[in-house]
Amino acid sequence: MNRRIFVAAAGATALLASMGVQAQIAGTGGPNTFHDTSMLKPPAGQKVAILVFEDMECPACANAHPIELKAAAQYHVPIVRYDFPLQMHVWSRDAAVFARYLQDKVNPKLAEDYRTALFAQQISIGGKEDLQNFNRRFMQSHGQSLPFVVDPGGNLANEVMTDQKLGERLNVTRTPTIVVATASRFQVISGNETGSSDPNQLFPVVEAAIAQTRGASPAARPARAAAHK
Repeated sequence: MNRRIFVAAAGATALLASMGVQAQIAGTGGPNTFHDTSMLKPPAGQKVAILVFEDMECPACANAHPIELKAAAQYHVPIVRYDFPLQMHVWSRDAAVFARYLQDKVNPKLAEDYRTALFAQQISIGGKEDLQNFNRRFMQSHGQSLPFVVDPGGNLANEVMTDQKLGERLNVTRTPTIVVATASRFQVISGNETGSSDPNQLFPVVEAAIAQTRGASPAARPARAAAHK
């Protein structure tokens, strides 16, 4: 399985304004803490990474997405995305499978562009037929043809399920769950173990993580963090 690791292009444009959206809650009960945090590490060769468990039908994920891209571009750190489609959502799993098709079969950059475009148009997609029409328009606009069957063997759906099982093992209970990780520690920006759901906190936390990997402590910069809101 190819892990979706993306480094955002510089100058990424925020596609959605902050709307006071709420995180989406999975129907998984249990303690509000993470389990088995061994996977909360940056990918090989990276000192800091932004890890995101997301549902493409989740309004809070759509709100956080451009902020994640901006933070990744500003600090030159990768984003590692995990699909975590929630049972209550109608088309999020199909969207995750299609994004995986683009990632594995077409072009990883196109897959990230698809996620960005879909989050920007999320409010206009009411069901699976709307999603299919969106996918067709997206492919046409990028000079591609929509395949008649995206996942004939079910392998891509299995990859999405693998991500979901990983999230369940970690005890992810809400989307988006956003974590900034180094080799030795992690900090949750939005997820089970934080009361905050403000993705703008990514900026000071990523900056602090980078400083920590260099053996330094960054000065507090509240005014700078507020500028990203």
